[in-house]
Amino acid sequence: MRTKVAVIGSGNIGTDLMIKVLRTAKHLEIAAMVGIDPDSDGLARAARLGVPTTHDGVEGLLALPGADEIRIVFDATSAKAHRHHHEVLAPLGKRLVDLTPAAIGPFVVPAVNLETHLDAPNLNMVTCGGQATIPIVAAISRVVPVAHAEIVASIASRSAGPGTRANIDEFTETTAAAISEVGGARRGKAIIILNPAEPPLMMRDTVFALVEAAEQGQLDEIRRSVEKMVGDVSAYVPGYRLKQDVQIEEIPAGWPLRTLVAEDPDRVTHQVSVLLEVEGAAHYLPSYAGNLDIMTSAALQVAERIAAARAGA
Repeated sequence: MRTKVAVIGSGNIGTDLMIKVLRTAKHLEIAAMVGIDPDSDGLARAARLGVPTTHDGVEGLLALPGADEIRIVFDATSAKAHRHHHEVLAPLGKRLVDLTPAAIGPFVVPAVNLETHLDAPNLNMVTCGGQATIPIVAAISRVVPVAHAEIVASIASRSAGPGTRANIDEFTETTAAAISEVGGARRGKAIIILNPAEPPLMMRDTVFALVEAAEQGQLDEIRRSVEKMVGDVSAYVPGYRLKQDVQIEEIPAGWPLRTLVAEDPDRVTHQVSVLLEVEGAAHYLPSYAGNLDIMTSAALQVAERIAAARAGA
């Protein structure tokens, strides 16, 4: 029996997620699409596809027939709205998969730490930049200590809707925190760039990691670890790929930035640079919107794994 799920948020992310559940989910059944704009394309599309809808928000969701059978709720709204949704739904035993930067529950990146948080009532999907880059930081930190990791996420301006633009501060703060908490870096920093180029460019992510006391054998292992991680992520985000080979450079002994990023500057020996590209699956969004696709793909992976565990699969 499939686990019934609902999507709150009838914008781009929520609509793409609904279509992914309908087309690709093995253990999930979409039971409701929830919005607040009765004229949204997401609600109209859901209705055409036979999915129950409401434009009365979370309260409307609970009023739908069969709402008590819904076990997992995806939240694709905003950090502020998610706090209200959590207050309403958590006491009812609903599992929340949070695609906003609210960070009420633990940070979850499927390729890195999903199994650790399968029982958590609220799982936070960090940010698009976090889903793309934290696996790489984690892959490096499994080989050598990472004193500082900095990521730059460049996305097409046309793929950044009102929700993304309203949460820029939360994006940088949440991503930076998760780089350390999930990725294993001692310090983390995140930057997002909205690229206005036309035609729109695909999502590009750059990871810079300063590592400590790396020997030649460890440098080779870093490359292998990153390449394996890219394969792990691409298993649920097919458009996720390395843009070029992993670059590792030795840092000169007198490099002044050592003192800014490391407690023991003399141990920082190499900079690892990883360039990534994320192409969307174009289920609902255009293929250049890899930033949105990686969020919906990661959220789907989380819910699928929760449902499979619930079914004993």
